[in-house]
Amino acid sequence: MILGITGGFGTGKSSAARLFEGRGFRRLDSDQLVREKVLTAPDVVAAVRERFGASVLGTDGAIDRRSLADRVFTNDSELSWLEGVTHPIVFNLWRGELASDPKGPWAVEVPLLFEKSLEKWFDFIVCVACDLEQQLARLERCGTNRAFAGQRISKQLPLAQKIELSDFVLWNEGSPEFLKAQVDRIVDSLS
Repeated sequence: MILGITGGFGTGKSSAARLFEGRGFRRLDSDQLVREKVLTAPDVVAAVRERFGASVLGTDGAIDRRSLADRVFTNDSELSWLEGVTHPIVFNLWRGELASDPKGPWAVEVPLLFEKSLEKWFDFIVCVACDLEQQLARLERCGTNRAFAGQRISKQLPLAQKIELSDFVLWNEGSPEFLKAQVDRIVDSLS
C-alpha cells in the first residue's frame, strides 16, 4: 500500500509521515530527496548555474537553496523550468525506492501531489491541514519570512481543494497526541 501525504507548506506533512513511519510504513520524503540527491547532482548544479548564474551558489559551489527559492518563487516561468529539471529525477528516485519493497506499506510526502497530477501513484491520499494563520505562525517559528511563506503557499493548490480531493484528512492544529490519534485511526482502518 502506498499513501501519498500532501498538504500545504507548513501544515505538518513531515510530522504526519513520521507518525506513519512509527506504525510500520516506510517513509519517503520528496523534499529530502530534492535537498540531498537532486540539488546536489552535478548535472543539476551545472544546469542551475547556467540558468541563474553564480548568485544561487554558495561559496562551496553547491546550490544555495534559499537564494534559488527567492528566484523561482517570484517567477512562474523560472519555477516551471526548475520543476522540469528536478521532477523527473525525483520520480526516478521514487521508482527505485518503491521497487526496493513493492509489497511494503509506504508513506510518501508529496507537497505538489495534486498540482502535478500524481494521484495515480498512490492507493490513498492523506491531506495534512490546518488554519492559514497556524500555518504561517509555524513557518515563522522555523525562520521563514511571512511574505516568503505567503508566496510559497500561493504557488500551491488551495488547501480546501486538497482536502476535498483527498481520501483522508489529518487536522493538525492540536497536540502531537491528537495528530497521532488521527494517524492511528487511519492506519487501523486500512489494516
